[in-house]
Amino acid sequence: MSMRILSSSDPSFATHFSRLALRAQADSSSARAIEDSVRSIIDAVREKRDAALVELSRRFDERPEMTEAAIEVPAERLRTSVGKVSQATREALARAHARIERFHRAQAQDIKTTRVVYEGIDAQLLARPLERVGLYVPGGRAQYPSTVLMNATPARVAGVKELVVVTPARKGEVSDLVLAAAQIAGVDRVFSVGGAQAIAALAYGTETIPKVDKIVGPGNAYVAEAKRQVFGHVAIDQIAGPSEVVILVDASANPDWVAADLLAQAEHDPRAAAVAITWDPNMAVAIQRAIDDALVTLPTATVAGASIRDHGAIVLAPDVNVAVELANRYAPEHLGLAVSDASSYVSRIQHAGAVFVGHHTSEALGDYNAGVNHVLPTSGSARFSSPLSVHDFIKRMSVLEVNEDSFSLLAEDAAHLAREEGLEGHARALEARLKPTPKDDSK
Repeated sequence: MSMRILSSSDPSFATHFSRLALRAQADSSSARAIEDSVRSIIDAVREKRDAALVELSRRFDERPEMTEAAIEVPAERLRTSVGKVSQATREALARAHARIERFHRAQAQDIKTTRVVYEGIDAQLLARPLERVGLYVPGGRAQYPSTVLMNATPARVAGVKELVVVTPARKGEVSDLVLAAAQIAGVDRVFSVGGAQAIAALAYGTETIPKVDKIVGPGNAYVAEAKRQVFGHVAIDQIAGPSEVVILVDASANPDWVAADLLAQAEHDPRAAAVAITWDPNMAVAIQRAIDDALVTLPTATVAGASIRDHGAIVLAPDVNVAVELANRYAPEHLGLAVSDASSYVSRIQHAGAVFVGHHTSEALGDYNAGVNHVLPTSGSARFSSPLSVHDFIKRMSVLEVNEDSFSLLAEDAAHLAREEGLEGHARALEARLKPTPKDDSK
């Protein structure tokens, strides 16, 4: 089945585009079932800790041999993992890490102390790195060393003291590829546990897995629901949905390249979304044909085909202005600009997790090794959320010091406002300091 073309001239276009922008939605009964299942898993981990991790890994990860001793990957295996991957892989990981680190070190320059001194008031805002962060690395359809690099690198740059990884084992073993990426990125410990039970362990701690301050990293619907349920006990990065891409396309684009970029996101998940928006009717047809041709030889065609059939479209807009408006309405995770003079479009984009400018800026470069982070807001949350950055691993605290003269200046107004709010104790705490300190006649 070819990718559908939605024309803005169709009377039902507004309805179809609104449905497209909703992305994949789990039905309510399925969502409730996942919610209930995850809650029971979290309760089990809180109660039985390591024993629950063993039991759940045996049940869900097909690891009948799982024991408490196997929860943590031995430090020596982590240390030697880099030598177990090919030289080409090792060098590619190292180069990717270097670029990611360079970009995120530049972000760290913005982390500064704010200090204002006025009227005897010394007010500061200080930055402090999180102490311990947990990174979830999926282990479903593929291995994801890039997830390790993208999450661990900004945490390390931010100054996080301890960084731990949880990841499901493939056939009883964590892959050397994931471990090599962890070693290169400076991960301290790795645990071979996945799913909602791994999120629960990070949130509450077990005998083996330490409680963390924040959990980052993508996962399936159960992992996402677990992150939602533990939020508040720990911080989380986001509740990520399936991957998505929108590409603005004009007549200067190569339809084969556009098709390839659409399929690169579609192959992630049958629920992923891939959308092209063009104002050239000939280009719309050309992209449709290019996708059909590419699917014939794509090894992941089953997944990608389901994605473009159910959640993809080629949108034919009347002009470039409407096309840009539609892209902003969609607020995609990834937005490609496959247009001439692409850099001139950037100022018009308000809502996107990441923007890929020009014909040679394939979104796949952002996924791996150009330096920008691939952890991006999904499901329309690009309207109010940002890519993962060094700032996600920093917390801030305010510091206030007031001298005696300044206190006298402030206290009367503060006490008045406290009473306006009905908080007499606050007012008395202020006024107590305004009273003369009684002399000690015993001295």
